[in-house]
Amino acid sequence: MTTCFRNDAQDSLAAGRRWMTPSVLLVLALWSRSSVSQEPAARFVGSESCKTCHARAYNGWQKTRMANVVRDPKLHPEAVLGDFTHADPVRTFGIDEVAFVYGSRYKQRYFVKRGDDYFPLPAQWDVAKKRWLPYHVEPGTDWWVSHYGPTNMDRPTGPTCDGCHSVNYNIQTKQVTEWNVGCEKCHGPGSLHVAHPTKTNIVNPEALDAVRGNDVCMQCHTQGQPLGNPIDGKYYDWPVGYLPGQRLADYWKLEEIKPGSTNFYQFADLTAHKNRMQGNDFVQSTMYHRQLRCFDCHQVHGDTPSNLRKQGNELCLSCHARDKDNASGLKGTVSEHTHHAEGSPGSQCVACHMPTIEQTIKDNFVAAHTFRFITPKETEQSGIPNPCTSCHADKATAWATNELRSWST
Repeated sequence: MTTCFRNDAQDSLAAGRRWMTPSVLLVLALWSRSSVSQEPAARFVGSESCKTCHARAYNGWQKTRMANVVRDPKLHPEAVLGDFTHADPVRTFGIDEVAFVYGSRYKQRYFVKRGDDYFPLPAQWDVAKKRWLPYHVEPGTDWWVSHYGPTNMDRPTGPTCDGCHSVNYNIQTKQVTEWNVGCEKCHGPGSLHVAHPTKTNIVNPEALDAVRGNDVCMQCHTQGQPLGNPIDGKYYDWPVGYLPGQRLADYWKLEEIKPGSTNFYQFADLTAHKNRMQGNDFVQSTMYHRQLRCFDCHQVHGDTPSNLRKQGNELCLSCHARDKDNASGLKGTVSEHTHHAEGSPGSQCVACHMPTIEQTIKDNFVAAHTFRFITPKETEQSGIPNPCTSCHADKATAWATNELRSWST
């Protein structure tokens, strides 16, 4: 019986092979491709489509700066922070010329529309100091300057800005699904998920591996260049074509770091010199290499300061407290570690490990994200500011070095 069964099976297999002629195989292959191609591709549908099911996240996100990066002053007059009431020689334009205001925390810039492009106007508002400052990207600063003309009106925001300040910026049509950092900027196109919500047809950054999870944030919070530049004859300052869940490195090359060199982008120890380089800093850190993600500290669906999950030392101590199983945990109290009074500015973790030395606008600085402690000795060697004499501005680096030597912890 067994032998008979084998013969029957072999005969059937042989018959099948005779039926599978090259022509039939070609037809089957084409049919298979056709079936795959008929599967709908996900499309961008806008953040409004998300709020019915994700009301809490949507309502929290709406209050964030990312949801309000660029705004039309005619629709949102409350978004205008600059003083357009009083004349100022720096400001040569009126609010009636402004199509978009950009920014609200450190600076606010103003865009005018010409045809289907936007262009930056030549003054910006310093939010902290409430003053007008000139705005013009000078030669020898951003890498893209040499590829565009010398005036602001030679430099459309599409290639230099808009890809990060919108969802689905189309470089051919210059149209967007929506302005601002909407849901799909981080979760990818959502049409399939809206039609039939499952965990498999939308990107959840928290479910990605650490590299791809961080890439979602670093698509905008890094300085670099697209691998494909120039694209259709233009030089872009954002990762054209990248979608959440993909490897950013397939689209984007981080700014080259040059140890020992201080320039527009970096200090000699490789800490960033300017804003929008949080990711360039972070990839150098021990925490990045231990697979922490940006959103382990930041919650982008809430309007807390800097979108932090917890405030002050509470955030850092959720991992670095002495009762945690962590080689980098404290060996004593916070004040014993910092040698500053409990609760004082000098006893904040960020005071030493995230000094505000990266310029975002004249005399305004944001926090470094390497989490390294910059020593007074490094200041002497290369000029990078250290947190000791940045705070104790009346003291010399030699004083700070002697103080550190006296510490036993």
